[in-house]
Amino acid sequence: MLDDEHYPAYTMGRAAEMTGVSQDFLRRLEKARLFSPFRSAGGHRRYSRHQLRLAARARVIVGQGIALEAACRIMFLEDQLQEALQRNHRHQRPAQAA
Repeated sequence: MLDDEHYPAYTMGRAAEMTGVSQDFLRRLEKARLFSPFRSAGGHRRYSRHQLRLAARARVIVGQGIALEAACRIMFLEDQLQEALQRNHRHQRPAQAA
């Protein structure tokens, strides 16, 4: 399970500590829909390594003076662009081999 980057292994306090952000920042990322943490049976938020990477990335962008909601949108668009570039690259390979 711990090898799975999407496994919700970290509590909010530990996630905040590991990413260098406040717990409020993590709640704001959730509100901005950057990610949705898993909820334990008791209702406590649990975060995955993937979500921690997103939070750290958002912290860097917000640290550059960008509003949190804009930072989340930038990240979403960057990820879409990366996926499109990868798809384009995969489609170009067969054409180049012909």
